[in-house]
Amino acid sequence: MRISTLLVLFIFVPILALLLLGLNVLLAPSRPDESKVSPYECGFSVIQGQTRSVFHIHFYLVSMLFLIFDLEILLLFPLAVSLYQVNIFGFSIAILFFFVLTIGFVLEIGSGAIKFIDFKKVE
Repeated sequence: MRISTLLVLFIFVPILALLLLGLNVLLAPSRPDESKVSPYECGFSVIQGQTRSVFHIHFYLVSMLFLIFDLEILLLFPLAVSLYQVNIFGFSIAILFFFVLTIGFVLEIGSGAIKFIDFKKVE
């Protein structure tokens, strides 16, 4: 049973991926024009001296923290579904997980990573 799973994983999946990519190259319409192959695909010409607005790193930090906490909370769904079937050991591990999660959240608030400021006043 195990060898067939590995066979599918390492042989069938790459062959299927290459087959689908090949079909896409052969069957997909290709109509390149000047605006599509230019560096600015939107079709607008470049305005000299124009720069993009400043992107504050705070948005990146908030998004990364959201992803981390979202994935950690996702790990708790199996426990919530089987809460009546787990014994005291499983429950204590879940409480420990909540405790570590809470400590991380408190440390992030304490370090100022989740402090919200008015960016209009900063610029």
